[in-house]
Amino acid sequence: MRISPEKEKELIMDVLKSYGVSEEDAEITANIYVEADLKGFRSHGIGRFPQTVTGIEIGNINVNPDIKIVRESPAVATIDGDMGLGYVVGERAMKLAMEKAKNVGIGAVATVNSNHFGIAGHYAEMALKEDLIGIVITNTEPAMAPFGGMEKILGTNPIAIAIKGKKYIYSLDMATSSIARGKIMEAARTGKEIPENCAIDKEGNPTTDPKKALEGCILPFGGPKGYALALAIEMLAAIGGAEMGSKVRGTATPTERCTKGDLSIAIDPGFFGDKEE
Repeated sequence: MRISPEKEKELIMDVLKSYGVSEEDAEITANIYVEADLKGFRSHGIGRFPQTVTGIEIGNINVNPDIKIVRESPAVATIDGDMGLGYVVGERAMKLAMEKAKNVGIGAVATVNSNHFGIAGHYAEMALKEDLIGIVITNTEPAMAPFGGMEKILGTNPIAIAIKGKKYIYSLDMATSSIARGKIMEAARTGKEIPENCAIDKEGNPTTDPKKALEGCILPFGGPKGYALALAIEMLAAIGGAEMGSKVRGTATPTERCTKGDLSIAIDPGFFGDKEE
């Protein structure tokens, strides 16, 4: 089945509003789902939308959250998302980071009590519109084994970086695992295999079966290097008081309350030198 981006947005907004989500929050959320599909991140597009609906239905996602700043200084802040839609909380955090960057050169905003926010690159690229550099990291519920291990210890812990040049932009959005968990979930839904050397089953054997991979562990990209980066992201994403490691829940399992954290950073290069250079 194929639908237009406009129809996808309309459908998602209609469903969200039927559950009491405001027009503004529904549009923010729908836009990010559509962006994911248009960029080829099908694992984070409309195929992932049922996860949000389930979270709303069982009460793990608050459709009318009181999102507030609970700690703040000129350069940093922590936002409590009141278990609202992660897409809405994510945009709020990056906007605040951008405001701070324009005032003092850099802004870093941590979030707690939020939910899955889709593609991290969306939030990093928000900074480009203000000629800023954007960096976003988040931790996720355990899915990845440490290098040489066979037990789920860390999440796939994405990182996104966006930098604007004179002619082109640099935009990185990747998991620190060999493959994003969402892509494995998508493969399981569509009956496709995953690439080799990305995951092991629960006995520790290499597998290309997405269902066995979800039961087992995803492997870090680049062996110990990917594991080390994922571990750093795990700690930094939780800097505002979110959970880490085995205590992170709800990023892929909507029946559980989400306990992950995010860190959104904006940098104004003009504070370091001439932006044009």
